Formats: sequence, C-alpha cells, structure tokens
Amino acid sequence: MRFMVIVKASPESEAGEMPSVELLAAMGAYNEELVKAGVMLAGEGLHPSVQGARVRFSGKDRTVIKGPFGQTRELIAGFWIFQVGSLQEAIDWVKRCPNPMVSDSEIEIRQIFEAEAFGESFTPELREQEERLRAQLSDQS
Repeated sequence: MRFMVIVKASPESEAGEMPSVELLAAMGAYNEELVKAGVMLAGEGLHPSVQGARVRFSGKDRTVIKGPFGQTRELIAGFWIFQVGSLQEAIDWVKRCPNPMVSDSEIEIRQIFEAEAFGESFTPELREQEERLRAQLSDQS
C-alpha cells in the first residue's frame, strides 16, 4: 500500500521561514531511517502558497487564482510517499517523525489509489496506457 503523508503548513512555513540546522538534521536522520527501511518512495518540501497558484474548473472555464491562500492549516508544506503494509504502519512511522515545524503541527496520511480500486471502469486499454506511462516515468528517473 502506498500513502501520501502530508505535512500541513504553519504560519512560519507560509511566511517562508526556513527550518533550523537542528531541524534539518533531525529530518535528514528520519528520512534516512525511512529509506533504509524501504518505506520512503519520495519526499519533498514545498514553497509557501504565495509563490503558487490554483486553477478553478467550472465546465469549460478555467480561472487562475494566485497565492497566497488563506486557511494555513489547510495548506501543504511538504509530503512523503510511503510504501507500507497498512495505515497503522504509516501512522507508526509518522509518530516517529520530528515535529516538522517550530510551532505545533499536523501531518495527514492518505492512501493512494491503486489500479484495482477502479474496477471495471479501468479497462484493459486504460490499464495498458497506465503501465506504459509508469514505465516512461521510471525511465526518466
């Protein structure tokens, strides 16, 4: 099972404050544990929302909304992709994480859909396309 582990933004991360040397070292050690255990597939920090944009869809219309965005607690400051056996295993790994922010923070864990979850809607043609695209992505790495 794959899970997206979402680090929620804080007022400090949205202000563009960079983590301390100590926090970077602690997160580096945690990431190293994840990699050695074969859990971490990817992980990145994100710039503040002031440097981002959203595209709103309404029928055929597209509206671009530039950041910053309100509701800091709903924004994302970074993420990992974990591959583990269960939600509980993902929770156990996240509980070992150093607090990623200076202030109180929150990390959300969401399971990633696998092809099987789409049932008959995921036709053999669509499955073949998905496999071809994943192979191309793998070749780019």
